[in-house]
Amino acid sequence: MWQTLPGFGDTADDGQLAWQADALCAQTDPEAFFPEKGGSTRDAKKVCGACPVKQQCLEYALSNDERFGIWGGMSERERRRLRKKSS
Repeated sequence: MWQTLPGFGDTADDGQLAWQADALCAQTDPEAFFPEKGGSTRDAKKVCGACPVKQQCLEYALSNDERFGIWGGMSERERRRLRKKSS
């Protein structure tokens, strides 16, 4: 069964977000990608590790300042650290 994450499939950005059609997370339980504070991110990151659009996902999260969830195999904390390194 096809499930989408919040923000996936927004018609205004379909051209820029076409990569989401190939995202493995869209085919799994979206709750795994938005764990409760202190919850495990292991299952989500495992899916991301095999995802063919992992890099596009991470770039999207960084450019759109996604503050919640696992994007491109990284948690919000990991993305924040990456942003600081890039600054």
